[in-house]
Amino acid sequence: MPAPCQPGDRVAIVSPSWAAPAFFPELHEQALARLRDDLDLVPVEYPTTRVPSTPQERARDLMAAFTDPSISAVMATIGGDDQITVIPHLDGAVVRAHPKPFFGYSDNTNLLNWLWHNGIASWHGGSTQVHLSGPAPDPTHLASLRAALFGGSPVVTPLAESRDFGLSWDDPRSLTQLPDNEPTPHGWTWLNADAPVTGVTWGGNLEVLQWILAVGHHVRPVAAYEGCVLLLETSEEHPDAAQVWRMMTVLGERGLLAAAAAVVVARPVAYELGHDPGVHARAAYRDDQRDAIVAAIDRYAPGIPLVIGVEFGHTSPQYVLPYGGELTLDPVQGALIVESGPLGPLGRPQERMPCA
Repeated sequence: MPAPCQPGDRVAIVSPSWAAPAFFPELHEQALARLRDDLDLVPVEYPTTRVPSTPQERARDLMAAFTDPSISAVMATIGGDDQITVIPHLDGAVVRAHPKPFFGYSDNTNLLNWLWHNGIASWHGGSTQVHLSGPAPDPTHLASLRAALFGGSPVVTPLAESRDFGLSWDDPRSLTQLPDNEPTPHGWTWLNADAPVTGVTWGGNLEVLQWILAVGHHVRPVAAYEGCVLLLETSEEHPDAAQVWRMMTVLGERGLLAAAAAVVVARPVAYELGHDPGVHARAAYRDDQRDAIVAAIDRYAPGIPLVIGVEFGHTSPQYVLPYGGELTLDPVQGALIVESGPLGPLGRPQERMPCA
C-alpha cells in the first residue's frame, strides 16, 4: 500500500475512462472545491481530465501523474466503459518505481486490477465527480475517503439509509438539492461467518471483471489469488439475476471463487435512472441478485464466509475499501475493518504481498 497523503498535498485528477467534466463542468468544479476546502488537498487536472480523448492520451496523463514527484495520489473523476483500451499503453515498470494511491471504481476496476497485478494496492471508490459534487458530500463517504487518503483503521458498519441515484446531472437542481435516501432496515446478510477473517482484497465491478478475464493479459495463476477477500459489485446497468449467475459462473470455473478466503458483495443498484419500478420491485431485484450469488458460492466455494449488501461501489453513501490492502470481515461486530495502510502498529513499514 503506497504511503498516504498529508494535508496540503497535490493530488492528480484524471479521467481514465469517460471525461464527465467536459459535459458537467459545474459539478466537476464543486468536486474540486470539496477537495480543497473539506480535505485540504490541491487538485491538479491533466489535459484529458475534461476533454474526450484517445486511450493513448489518457494513458499519457496517467503515466505523467504517477511519475510526477509532486503528486501524492491519483483520483479518477468517474468510470466509463472503455478503460480496458487504456491499459495496454501503461508501463508497469515505471509505475512500480513510482507507486501512489489510486482512487476509482466501476470501469476503473481495469486500472485497480492492473495496479494490483503490478504489486500496488489502491482504493476501490472515491471517484471525485460522483461523490464530491452536489450541494454537500455525504458525511459517511467523506469520512471514509478521508481515512483512505490520510490513514486510519475505520470500522465499516451497515447504514440506515442508502440510494441508487441522485438527481440527474442534466437537472440544474443536482447542484443545489440533496436527493432522498431509501431506508435499509434489513442491513447486511452474513453467511458461513462465525469468526473474523482477514485477507488482501481483489475483485471489483463484476461486469468489468469479465472483460479482464476475457483479455487475460493481467490475470495471474489461480494460486496467486489464494486467501484473497473478493470484492464484488454490479453497475448502474443493473444486470439481472441470470446475467449475474453467468458472470459468477465464469469466476467459479476459473477457480477464483474457490481461491477466495471470503466474499464481500455490494448493495446493488436496482433500477435505471428515470425509471424507478417502486420499492417492492427494487427489493425483489436485490433478493434475486443475492440468491444468484449465493447459489454460485454454494456451487463453487461452499462454506466460505460471505457478506452481502455492503455500501460500496455504485451506491451512495459509498464506503471506500482497500484494493490490494487488508480487510477483515468480523461477523461478531457485524462490521468490516479496514487496514490502516502501509505502517504497522509501531509505525514500521509492512510488506504487502498478493493475497496469501
